[in-house]
Amino acid sequence: MKKSFTVFPAIDMRKGQVVRLKEGDPNRQTQYGDNPAEMALLWLKAGAEWLHVVNLDGAFGESGQANLIALAEIIKKAREFDVPVQFGGGMRDLAGIEAALNLGVSRAVIGTLAVEQPGLFAEALKRWGPEKLAVSLDARDGLVQSRGWQQATHLSALDAAHQLKTAGLRWLVFTDIARDGLQTGINLEATRALAEASGLDVIASGGVSQAEDVLKAQQAGLSGIIIGRALYEGCLNLQTVIGLTKG
Repeated sequence: MKKSFTVFPAIDMRKGQVVRLKEGDPNRQTQYGDNPAEMALLWLKAGAEWLHVVNLDGAFGESGQANLIALAEIIKKAREFDVPVQFGGGMRDLAGIEAALNLGVSRAVIGTLAVEQPGLFAEALKRWGPEKLAVSLDARDGLVQSRGWQQATHLSALDAAHQLKTAGLRWLVFTDIARDGLQTGINLEATRALAEASGLDVIASGGVSQAEDVLKAQQAGLSGIIIGRALYEGCLNLQTVIGLTKG
């Protein structure tokens, strides 16, 4: 049986704008629009089966209120197409996770909380279950970073993945920070190794530049891939890429 594979168009928001960062650096930002819901509609009309939405202000520990307002509008549009929304950025306590899920998010993506407070994250998994939560492991040189990629840890991505699997996690988003937003190709070797060693459903993120990246991720047995800048720059066509994965 062929494993399910999902292409996630990314909508990264900063102060209510649609942006992309290079290597997670807030000072290396490109703006692509001022209406996240309209951008979502573009991807929905192109056949998106999921949307991946990020509150960058929340990830950087800033007020992300404008992004949360935009998120509600995105969810409203997505419901019209019966498409679920995966959302991350700044949910560092149980109340933040609950608020996102109550807003209509189908899967909340947790980063810092899972890394810094694994006990609390285990509690979240018990409360909401493995289908409602994912963890975003963001690594630089194999070591996990937290707080919007601004803080280094001494924890290897593989060790973190094993701990999360033991806690009951199913879904993992893995980003090689050194490639994110640069369109240099995903770090397939590291991502595949992480998936095989952990047994988690791993979604690749960071560096997608061409259709070949997507197909290689699918062939490697990954569960999905997140595409950002390559779509916004017109290097990839979402409808075409999704079609290739169904071929």
